[in-house]
Amino acid sequence: MSATMTQAPPPPAAPKAPGSRSGRSKLSLAKILLIVAGALVLLSLVRVITGADQLTSEGQISASLGLAVPIGLAGLAGLWSERAGVVNIGLEGMMILGTFGAGWIGWQSSPWLGLLAGVTFGMLGGLLHAIVTVTFGVDHIVSGVAINLLALGVTQYLAKVFFNHGDAMAKGGNPKQSPPVDSMPDFTVPGLSSGLASIEKHHWFLVSDLAGILGGLVTDVSVLTILAALLFIGTWWVLWKSAFGLRLRSCGENPIAAESLGVNVYTYKYAAVAISGGLAGLGGAFLAIVPSHIYLEGQTGGRGYIGLAAMIFGNWRPGGLAMGAGLFGFSDALQLRNGGETVHALLLLIVVLLVLLAVWKLYKKAMLQGAISGVVAVLVLVWYLVTDDVPSDFVGATPYIVTLLVLSLSAQRLRMPKADGMRYRKGQGK
Repeated sequence: MSATMTQAPPPPAAPKAPGSRSGRSKLSLAKILLIVAGALVLLSLVRVITGADQLTSEGQISASLGLAVPIGLAGLAGLWSERAGVVNIGLEGMMILGTFGAGWIGWQSSPWLGLLAGVTFGMLGGLLHAIVTVTFGVDHIVSGVAINLLALGVTQYLAKVFFNHGDAMAKGGNPKQSPPVDSMPDFTVPGLSSGLASIEKHHWFLVSDLAGILGGLVTDVSVLTILAALLFIGTWWVLWKSAFGLRLRSCGENPIAAESLGVNVYTYKYAAVAISGGLAGLGGAFLAIVPSHIYLEGQTGGRGYIGLAAMIFGNWRPGGLAMGAGLFGFSDALQLRNGGETVHALLLLIVVLLVLLAVWKLYKKAMLQGAISGVVAVLVLVWYLVTDDVPSDFVGATPYIVTLLVLSLSAQRLRMPKADGMRYRKGQGK
């Protein structure tokens, strides 16, 4: 008999709270405000150097806000679903369902009922995704792609059925679009809006830029934009400050452990994906009611996918998601309103950001990444110096290029829910 004694295994580590990150410091409010202030100073410097006054104008910010809202709502929809462990690639299809529901019901009744219909249609798409993935265990990506294709085909068919007859056609409908929907109310802060506009016209360094940004936030703001902002705040409170949110996030981190503590994982996953579909439908309804007042085939334009990118950029958190949606909305508004000249001015801002990134990587001893960032900065600077405009094809692709750049730069700090996309069966831990 051997006298060798086996060493007792170390005690298990204490369980971590869902969403906790070891070894990584969270961004405090002071750091976030410092980042925002630095970005504003850089934008102001670029505006003064290049003369591109539209960069921080009231119109630019107002347009950016309108373009950011549907992207933000799509990202918020993805956040709810993925925090419960269900990947929702079907956001684009749920937004399409939302645009059709809002256009179909909205022109026949009121924009408010159209809004409710858009949310309902998106929620039906979310419930379908939940049934397929949670109950039947189908791969989440396969289910999401199928919902995107199904939503596109169904809405195209229903548009031909409901918008291609006498009454609808008489009011402007056709097989690819609905008759117009009435406008929803918007608001402007009297006095403040005009005062900020007068300051902006002086083009002072930083002061006029701040006035333009604030002016865009208080001038002709849709009630749906305010609702979207409240939903971001409500999502943060529910998911991170309530018992319901703790249980829901535990389903996305460790559903087996959550089940052992008495959490009905199926119920929480269903609730999260249904809410996800409703938020995506709301984003689609926004597109149909606020900027265009009609349902139009192809109206979403890939915003569901960009919303997912914004969610990933925000590290599955509402604050970062809002910043990502704002960035994508800003880049989209630049190319839609101003064309190649203002996008050309933005190249100088990209040079500064790449130089800062290179310095940071070199400081962190990441020599290869720092060198690559420096080389790219030099190439972009040469492009800026030898040209006066940006080709129209590149201008149109600006939002998508920004999406790729942001995701590539933020990839190293991401931390998705541990059980995101994993199949779960009740009782599998026993």
